[in-house]
Amino acid sequence: MIQAFGLTSNSRKALPPAVDDVSFEACAGRVTVLLGAPGAGKTTALRLMLELQQGRGLAYFRGRPLHRIAHPAREVGVLLGDVPGHPARTVRGHLRMLCAAAGVPVRRADEVLEVVGLVSLRDERLGTLSRGVDRRLGLACALLADPHTLVLDEPADGLSGRENRWLYGMLRAHADQGGTVLTTTADPKEAARTADRVITLERGTLVADQEATDFARTRLRPRVAVRSPHAARLAALLAREARAAQRSVEVVQEDGNRLSVYGSSCAQVGETAFRHDILVHQLADETGDMGPGAGAEDRRRAHPGARPGSSAPAGRGPTDGEPVTLAAASEPGTEGAEVPEDTRVASDSRRTGTADAPCGPDDAPLPSAAPYRPAGAVPRDGTAASDGYSPSAVAACGGYSPSAVASSATAVVAAADAPDAPVSPTAPDRHGASGPAVSAGTIVDELPRPGEAGTADGAASGARPAASRSSAASVVSSAQRPVRPLASRDVHTLPALPPPISVRSAPSPLRPLRYELRRATGIGTGFTTGAAVLIVSALTALLLARAGHTAQPRLLAAWPTELPLPPAALGAGLLGALAFGDEFRHPALAADRGTVPRRLGVLTAKLLVGAFTALMLAFLTVGCDAEVLYLVYGREVAQVPGDWLSLSASWIGLVVGCAWTGVLAAGVFRSTTAGMAAVVAMPVVVLPVVQKAVESTSVRTAAGFSMRLRELLLVQWPFGGERYLGAAARVIAQPVGGAMTLSLTALLCAYLLTTLRNRAR
Repeated sequence: MIQAFGLTSNSRKALPPAVDDVSFEACAGRVTVLLGAPGAGKTTALRLMLELQQGRGLAYFRGRPLHRIAHPAREVGVLLGDVPGHPARTVRGHLRMLCAAAGVPVRRADEVLEVVGLVSLRDERLGTLSRGVDRRLGLACALLADPHTLVLDEPADGLSGRENRWLYGMLRAHADQGGTVLTTTADPKEAARTADRVITLERGTLVADQEATDFARTRLRPRVAVRSPHAARLAALLAREARAAQRSVEVVQEDGNRLSVYGSSCAQVGETAFRHDILVHQLADETGDMGPGAGAEDRRRAHPGARPGSSAPAGRGPTDGEPVTLAAASEPGTEGAEVPEDTRVASDSRRTGTADAPCGPDDAPLPSAAPYRPAGAVPRDGTAASDGYSPSAVAACGGYSPSAVASSATAVVAAADAPDAPVSPTAPDRHGASGPAVSAGTIVDELPRPGEAGTADGAASGARPAASRSSAASVVSSAQRPVRPLASRDVHTLPALPPPISVRSAPSPLRPLRYELRRATGIGTGFTTGAAVLIVSALTALLLARAGHTAQPRLLAAWPTELPLPPAALGAGLLGALAFGDEFRHPALAADRGTVPRRLGVLTAKLLVGAFTALMLAFLTVGCDAEVLYLVYGREVAQVPGDWLSLSASWIGLVVGCAWTGVLAAGVFRSTTAGMAAVVAMPVVVLPVVQKAVESTSVRTAAGFSMRLRELLLVQWPFGGERYLGAAARVIAQPVGGAMTLSLTALLCAYLLTTLRNRAR
């Protein structure tokens, strides 16, 4: 169950907020659809609920806000836009990586691939997927951790007719198992066909909250679409015949030569055109969309100030571009009247429904619309919730309704279906308790107290009076809200604004080391970089051996004196920078998040994998260079130096340090380019400063370090440990080692500082 209270986005400059005081609920076991034209605020409302955008309001998922859920991926499956991930990663590799992040077994990836019908495409790259396949992969990512709630933004966008029916069959099966489904769409006919409840948004405000049957009755109705070069003449003739026959026919002239005839049929319109020799280019039955302002007849009964014959709110004047209604329901005594030129203007500009064309067959096989349920899984409606939350109340959708309670201390109660029905002074609420009945069009204060916002039990809300109303009469326009009467409560008890919504970082992987290994090996960038480093190092070593006058250690490392770093160190730094930089470019831990969690578990995993990769690259580089030199120039050139132990320590420290520098710099600056720039800046900028500091007389060298350490501790190190400490001190005392130590220390401090600052926020 989802409960949203007072969702309000932050306004920019002088513009109104994209979402303003939106409250609704989506019950378990049902499919709820947020309906609205592009720009109505559907996506913004979802982002506010998921704490992806700053604003105000509350959103509860089975009684708990998202940041209070230990593992959000196991509670809420999200699909917003395209699937976030590296375009070179395979479909199966992407899901396996997310399995490690969600803490589920890796076999779950193959199971959801079979559910969504992508088994044959599991080796395809994300960058080569079509729109329809990408949406199916997004659904697989949402279902990966078997969540109770699905929040999907335009899930059928770009799908064929057959895939569309399959998708909503999947969502219906998920809801039938007790799950909660919340989706968005801009097509009213699709909402009426697939949803159990339709919530309509217009310009960021909630204008209707209806059952699907009531929505179809008040919003959609059949019509005849006509195109003719003599549209005005045909409209006048249809209006005249309708008045003569006393039939309720409404003719709306759309843009150009198009007519929409309500209350008639193709046969009647065609006969009229034939009798008067009028050429017709199109004649088809359609399902007309009456727009978000539908249900005006019920609202006119509740608000007598509404303009007669208009579906627009009262006080709204005609605007340019709106269609003109040429005929409507006839009244007695108007049979022979002529059609006036200045006919009434109706707010029907949104009647733009199209004919329902049959969907052709699709070659791609689609699986069964029954999502996989692991053996022994707890039923969705029986999952225990913490903090005293009652799952039984959620399953029954009990408690108070956010559609009638806004966190800004107002609730809109619409008119009843029968406006002339007597209103009793008391009426029973949904829990059987008697409370004061509310007349049509009034607004009642419903103030959720602190601690009651997430309560959904009937006992907690049973004493709260509720208005007896039908779902069909809950269509309320924001322009028609009457002035709220003075509340009987103390003004000081009213909350001024809903609580703020802060953007929180993506959750950390539950298995960070496994996640990092699958992330690093899931694309070919690391293997390509390693192969390029080996080839460049071998060629450089051959050129240095041919030129001569190169020290043996530099010859084996392929490190000319003209270059600040050898190819192996540059390659290790690049792989380290990609470890964090690619995740900021292609986030995969959470839907539509531009940041990656910078926690110690993720950092430790990246440093370990980066060090292991750098070690392999260092040993392979030296081994390949030695083999190439031996094959071309003989054993004399490929000899191992005598002090190979200290040189190996320095070589390993240099390569691993470059890899860690790339990881930390990319994590601090959130860019692969910045990470690589920090690796190159270390020998170019930091190294000269360290050399000058070492060469100065005020700096003592590490000579005799082991003797001074032994004198200080007055103990004998076992197994000659002082030698290893002395070797480490000599490595650090070298200019490159000192520069590397200084760079790593500065980057680690910056990383920890930014991480702690983000946590404080």
